[in-house]
Amino acid sequence: MKSIRIQMGIIPAVAALWLAACGSAPSSSAAVSPSSPALIHTASIKVGDKTETVLQNADGLTLYYFMLDTATKVACTGGCPSNWPPLLATSGTPTSNPALPGQLTVLNGANGNQVLYNGHPLYRYAKDAAAGDAHGQGIGGKWFVATPDLAAAATASSTPIY
Repeated sequence: MKSIRIQMGIIPAVAALWLAACGSAPSSSAAVSPSSPALIHTASIKVGDKTETVLQNADGLTLYYFMLDTATKVACTGGCPSNWPPLLATSGTPTSNPALPGQLTVLNGANGNQVLYNGHPLYRYAKDAAAGDAHGQGIGGKWFVATPDLAAAATASSTPIY
């Protein structure tokens, strides 16, 4: 009799979990998951001593660009991504909300399918723990927060030769 009561208690619990899972499925296979790492948002945060509108990943963490990258080659490789994890696209063309004035693309490079904004590969900083953090700004004079008005990056072929 005891095993019947246990089974009777499990059946409703399993049914509730199954129904909850069915109800949370997206209505379209083209729907963008809110936790997609390629989805970019903007927010106004304090960067240094001023407030700026910056790009953020789906988790609200600030995105950065690296001055040594180009539109066709990623320079942050090897051990670098452990401090500067790249923003990777899971599939298709990345999107933003709100729409950005620049262009989002993907570069299949050393770090995988990395998201670029106006030709700048995007990263987050490992020491940024919460939305609004911008601890990576200016590190080494080469890392900077990505903003919606970020100018187009140079390509390797357009770099002037002196």
